[in-house]
Amino acid sequence: MSDEIRQAFAHPEERAGLTASGPVPDRISLRDHIALADIGAFQQERGHPQRLRFNVVVELQRRPATDTDDVDRILSYDRLTEAIATELAAERLNLLETLADRIARRILAEPQPLKVFLRVEKLDRGPGALGVEIVRSRADIDTADLAAEAPRPVIAYLDNATIDAPDLAAKLDALQAAGAPVILAVGQPDLVRPATGHAPTQRRIDLLEIEQNAWRLAARDPRCVVVATRTEIDWAMKHGQMVVWAPSKIVLDAHDGPKNAEDGLALAAWLAGELAAVRLVAHGAVTIPADCRVPVERA
Repeated sequence: MSDEIRQAFAHPEERAGLTASGPVPDRISLRDHIALADIGAFQQERGHPQRLRFNVVVELQRRPATDTDDVDRILSYDRLTEAIATELAAERLNLLETLADRIARRILAEPQPLKVFLRVEKLDRGPGALGVEIVRSRADIDTADLAAEAPRPVIAYLDNATIDAPDLAAKLDALQAAGAPVILAVGQPDLVRPATGHAPTQRRIDLLEIEQNAWRLAARDPRCVVVATRTEIDWAMKHGQMVVWAPSKIVLDAHDGPKNAEDGLALAAWLAGELAAVRLVAHGAVTIPADCRVPVERA
């Protein structure tokens, strides 16, 4: 077997050694870590958690020989398992490639790593393991951006009367003036809601009705950009852009999402808790959910 083929099928720890240049760096590794995840692009994979196997090797900045025996000065193995668990819990993903990239980036946000070798494999999709292997280094990504504390938004729920109000622009101005990123949420429009009598399809219809209302709000003010993914929300928060939340993707992909997809305010309160929002601002004569995890302000 040629060196090139052997390297291609080697364990990430061996791959790290084969690709090293100059002095061999320090490394830590996590081998054969198994976790359950609802992941996959095919419909038959949805709702059926499958085993994923993770192998991770992290090249580190070399510690001085005089360094103390202090756990706070090294990259703990717990950081590797936490990175995996955090990204698995963040949202449901279709691709192993996306999951691997996010885990590697989260590890590289720590101060010690220089390079991450990561292999992720599905163990339950066939007779063998199906996987992807990536390599990421600090030079590949903006680690300053990753290390920065995630901004905490204000979630503002607008009822239909507020959406249609002539002073909508002034209300949006007031929200932006506070300085925090603003995520707008809406409920269902004042229309007769189709009823299917079938819970899974009804859940999707309820969410789509809310998204129709989100687009109606977007038509009222150019600042109201409709977004559907956590990535879009994170980008908007970092760049100070006001957005309107279209909830279907995040709610349907959540591992422990809200049970009631009909109540737009309950969804807004759930999102506020997920994003550790500064507060939830409720516009209109609405009933605040008792289980809201962030401070609530009536506008």
